[in-house]
Amino acid sequence: MINILIAEDEENLLNLYKIRLDKKGYNVILANNGKQAIDLIYKGGIDLAILDVMLPIYSGFEVLETIRRLELDIPVIMATSMGQLNDKKEGFSLGADDYLVKPFDFDELLMRIEAIVRRYKINTESKIVIGDTTLDAETLEVYNKTEKVTLSKKEFQILFKLLSYPEKTFTKEQIFDEFFGIDSNADYDSVKVYISKIRKQIAVFENIDIDNIRGIGYRGIRNG
Repeated sequence: MINILIAEDEENLLNLYKIRLDKKGYNVILANNGKQAIDLIYKGGIDLAILDVMLPIYSGFEVLETIRRLELDIPVIMATSMGQLNDKKEGFSLGADDYLVKPFDFDELLMRIEAIVRRYKINTESKIVIGDTTLDAETLEVYNKTEKVTLSKKEFQILFKLLSYPEKTFTKEQIFDEFFGIDSNADYDSVKVYISKIRKQIAVFENIDIDNIRGIGYRGIRNG
């Protein structure tokens, strides 16, 4: 399931889009100010963000800057009031992927989301099947006909992410920022520890693994 962060200070509008996107099968996470949005981004697991420009505490631009500074692979749709051309220019210069002018139609928002999902090839399934091996996000299990391993939530999320983008190498910093960012007891070495634990647990499955790309980071391996 795709996790969409919507940051908007108009509560009625926020709840309306949550209800309608929930019905379309998206998991919607809400923030009514920029600080909440940044905190949620640090927690990790966000696949796409929709940010109102005029957010309290931190603006949508500042939230966007944080996403890009952390080098997180999160597409961002900015929302601005009608006629604010300068907002559009600034948003695109900071790395926004798309723009919507308020008030916008829900069907238009849905089309923009679907286009970004296709463009970024965001995994929309709760399962990945590789050969005879299945990763099930609902149960946190990796299994085939003879073996079954249950991972912790964070272990599973890291493995699922890496195997969702097998051609992409993620740096240790990117993995840390997405999955450990606000854990005060964690440091960059935690990534190495978790990767090692995951590899040991999935060693019984011949067609999946995690490759250490020396000096760069980690990449999921799919054989089958």
